[in-house]
Amino acid sequence: MWGRIAAGAIVITSLVAGVAVYYLQEHAYYREVSFPAGSEILLTPIESDSPEPILAEGITGIDADSSPLRFRACFRTPLSHGMLTETYRAYEGATPLNAPSWFDCFDAAAIGAALENGQALAFLSQSNIAPEVDRVVAVFADGRAFAWHQFRPGALEGN
Repeated sequence: MWGRIAAGAIVITSLVAGVAVYYLQEHAYYREVSFPAGSEILLTPIESDSPEPILAEGITGIDADSSPLRFRACFRTPLSHGMLTETYRAYEGATPLNAPSWFDCFDAAAIGAALENGQALAFLSQSNIAPEVDRVVAVFADGRAFAWHQFRPGALEGN
């Protein structure tokens, strides 16, 4: 009898803990991000270290104070790949990170595949958003664009 009660308590505790971990990872810390007019999305020019705003519309984003890597944004830009590559710094080693499942405009696997096969290009938005963390923007030829934070390539080597 006591064995069944103990086993039931373990199962219930495990289920409650699982639900809590899921909620904390997917929902608890995230908040919508507001983008002030005139500086919604920034890119770093080739000739400067000062990021400047680009044309962007329909911006939605999320972030969390619990980690500098939780920022994600989706938007559209009318800027062409040619104009972007001539004006702004390319970002080598761009690797989009997964977003919570409910933020469905951001598909890290699809963005990563597009970066690998040249359908999307990555640019440096802002360097050192947090120590060793950069904001990266990927732009597709059709104007869809995505932003995220990631550790600077090589930042974790030797740790």
